[in-house]
Amino acid sequence: MTTELTHFIGGEHVKGASGRFADIYNPATGEVQAKCPLANAAEVRAAVESARAAQPGWAAWNPQRRARVMMRFVGLLQRDMDKLAEALSREHGKTLPDARGDVQRGLEVAEFCIGAPHLLKGEYTEGAGPGIDMYSMRQPIGIAAGITPFNFPAMIPMWKFCPALVCGNAFILKPSERDPSVPLMLGELMLEAGAPPGILNVVNGDKEAVDALLDDPDIGAIGFVGSTPIARYVYSRGTANGKRVQCFGGAKNHMIVMPDADLEQAADALIGSAYGAAGERCMAISVAVPVGEATADALIEKLAPRVESLKIGPYTAGDDVDFGPLITAEAHARVKGLIDSGVAQGATLVVDGRDFSMQGYEGGNFIGGCLFDNVTKDMEIYRQEIFGPVLTTVRAQSYEEAIGLALDHEYGNGVAIYTRDGDTARDFASRINIGMVGINVPIPVPLAYHTFGGWKKSIFGDLNQHGPDAFRFYTRTKTITARWPSGVKEGADFSIPVME
Repeated sequence: MTTELTHFIGGEHVKGASGRFADIYNPATGEVQAKCPLANAAEVRAAVESARAAQPGWAAWNPQRRARVMMRFVGLLQRDMDKLAEALSREHGKTLPDARGDVQRGLEVAEFCIGAPHLLKGEYTEGAGPGIDMYSMRQPIGIAAGITPFNFPAMIPMWKFCPALVCGNAFILKPSERDPSVPLMLGELMLEAGAPPGILNVVNGDKEAVDALLDDPDIGAIGFVGSTPIARYVYSRGTANGKRVQCFGGAKNHMIVMPDADLEQAADALIGSAYGAAGERCMAISVAVPVGEATADALIEKLAPRVESLKIGPYTAGDDVDFGPLITAEAHARVKGLIDSGVAQGATLVVDGRDFSMQGYEGGNFIGGCLFDNVTKDMEIYRQEIFGPVLTTVRAQSYEEAIGLALDHEYGNGVAIYTRDGDTARDFASRINIGMVGINVPIPVPLAYHTFGGWKKSIFGDLNQHGPDAFRFYTRTKTITARWPSGVKEGADFSIPVME
């Protein structure tokens, strides 16, 4: 029997009323395992009204009290880690260890948010003028919303709503309709942690729900993670409606391998970062750039057997699996089409995983690991984000040519370099025009107390996710200038105030 999921509004599970549903598939079999309700504008508005009623009282709680809710939430995440990971793997397809990592990286942002009393402190200047004191306050925006992707159904929602809530806002989460069960569970856990009903609402939906959020006058801030075309759309429509908007889009992450690098370490790093989660990560390394023909030949020689030996299967196979299926049949077809285009355009397909199949899982969305060599920057597999288990290799003849590839690409999410040379690493970190940089680190995702965000077409907006930027994004600064009677001069002053 197919399960029918709900929305989570006002602290309660609410059945969908639009009559529209999206199928949720088992990625390993292709079978429908649940139905997700797709909210209409009226259902989105019900969530907004619930948030609007709850937010003033929540904002009136002192920051330490809100932080204690976040502390309890962290404990509940730890308690339910295995339950959350299993639900995540069942809908997304990623392995259980990877699913636990998904939850853990969200949990770490919740841990950082326990420090809200310190992070929300304003600034104070005593004696700025005769009898004048000046100080600033950080105050909540009111209602914020998050539109989050399928590939991290636990982590990215928590990156959005944890700082928003602890700043005193209410939040409406619109998760991916492909794997919404974990976001619904997070709503339950936040209520159990002590957040008032209506402070965190989860509304499932598609473009109709997204547009309703973007147009609603009571929503002051929107966060989005997904593809660059949709990020551009959300940013344009949201800002046109006067909202504060942060949008994170696509990526094409390079890893430059210098001749002096430890090639065993570099090869292992590429395998994990390119093929983990079947490549469905915005921080996946999808382009290896070995410098020099000898480096390239040696690297391909080390990579090929590693790719051929990757273990692929359903999450139920446990620790015997390196990665699982792609999320949907559409994603499978898109990735396979890009691999086909690489072959047609002249790249060398060293390891071909297109025909991978498993007995008993013939309907699943599996693609085996693929490895390309001799890729050029005019090819589609280089220009586009593949979002699948595919590593492309672009050979460079010099460091300058290698760094130029990353400098010139339209995406600027993450980049890495493997080298033993400190001067090269320092030059690379200084010159590269990309938001997150790894030096002998393949996936340079910052820890929760730093900010996450790319450059170029990987971001729309001025402030990044989590870390200090999140507290800036979800609050407004108010500056107060106070003067008490003993410092007031008699008579009107018609000149602009200045400090003498």
